[in-house]
Amino acid sequence: MLSLNRQAIALISDHADPAAEIGSEEAGGQNVYVRHVGETLAALGWQVDMFTRKAHADDESIVQHSPHCRTIRLKAGAEAYIPRDRLFEHMPEFVDSFQTFQRTQGMNYPLIHTNYWLSAWAGMELQKTSGIQLVHTYHSLGAVKYQSLVEIPQVANTRLRIEREILERANCVVATSPQEQETLRSLVSTRGQIEVIPCGTDTANFRLTSKAHARAKLKLDSREKIILYVGRFDERKGIETLVRAFALLKSHNLQNLKLIIVGGSSANMPDGDERNRIEHIVDELGLKDSTFFAGRIGHDILPLYYTAADVCVIPSYYEPFGLVAIEAMACGVPVVASNVGGLKFTIIPEETGLLVEPKDIEGFANGIHRILFDELWVRKMRKQASANVNQRFSWTGVTIQLSELYRHVLARSIMHEQAWSYKVPSITRSA
Repeated sequence: MLSLNRQAIALISDHADPAAEIGSEEAGGQNVYVRHVGETLAALGWQVDMFTRKAHADDESIVQHSPHCRTIRLKAGAEAYIPRDRLFEHMPEFVDSFQTFQRTQGMNYPLIHTNYWLSAWAGMELQKTSGIQLVHTYHSLGAVKYQSLVEIPQVANTRLRIEREILERANCVVATSPQEQETLRSLVSTRGQIEVIPCGTDTANFRLTSKAHARAKLKLDSREKIILYVGRFDERKGIETLVRAFALLKSHNLQNLKLIIVGGSSANMPDGDERNRIEHIVDELGLKDSTFFAGRIGHDILPLYYTAADVCVIPSYYEPFGLVAIEAMACGVPVVASNVGGLKFTIIPEETGLLVEPKDIEGFANGIHRILFDELWVRKMRKQASANVNQRFSWTGVTIQLSELYRHVLARSIMHEQAWSYKVPSITRSA
């Protein structure tokens, strides 16, 4: 439903469909971010259209999330799954489809918030033919990703060039943590405007509830010590480190330990190879009876898994923000995570979780052991973790900051201001 009284803005999320089922291939933190930002912006008074690529022929072209927020799926290549590294060649068609939609619907978007480098390219192309203001969030950086890859994809140079261009040309780039801002400055460009606004979480859905109730609902043994992983199957997520740390704990004859791995899509998708590799390691280490692959879990059930867990482990090689960390902490679950990227921002060591160097199997095992077997400390951590998320990372608080940023960018365009004189408002509690 369009409103003449609302300012229309567009969010572009090329491969990460805001209306997709979370946990499937290409559906993770970025989808959650764009969907919640879009819906909350609409609640704050904007008219929000979220554009993504149509990846399945039987998907609806338009999904209405609320009266003033919708996902619009555009034609860009075959209506089938296409890996991200092969999507760039279809982005000119995406731009054409966007312009056709704008024209036929009589829409005008004075501001576009792009997400991921492919969307950034589309935004910069659209900027060439209109006076749109451009805000960008990276979600992932090629400059970081390619450091850990043995085989660099053909699109790498194009991606690195575009990631530099968007930082230097956008009206503003939103970094989700001070650590991401530092990485952008050191690895991408010293030019361009950056503001730090974190990701958020749905604190009505992810919150402190009864562990006994959660375990009963999931039919999990109340006596087990449950170690949880939530996320995609991707080598850079470090799941192998967690599995080997779990094996190290088991080798010390600790009783009733259980590892639950949540996430992943169907076997015929690219992440199936990594899942098969992890399952093979689990078998090889004799952990099959104490490891459960829960598969893809909806956001209605996911809080139960967090709440049922004793510890949530995030062993990623790099995370610009780390949405899983704040979801877990919102549910009062202490986190053991890699000491990288935005995880250094979201987690307060010794108060809401522990940080360990990535790939440090013994370090992760020790961190998990501390949390599993220090009940008084953990009881305190549960309360601190939940309170910290409610104070710093509610979607309402985060989106208020984005909304104010958009208003400032639009006001500057009207006043033709050159110098940047904006400070992100501090949101210290959930609205």
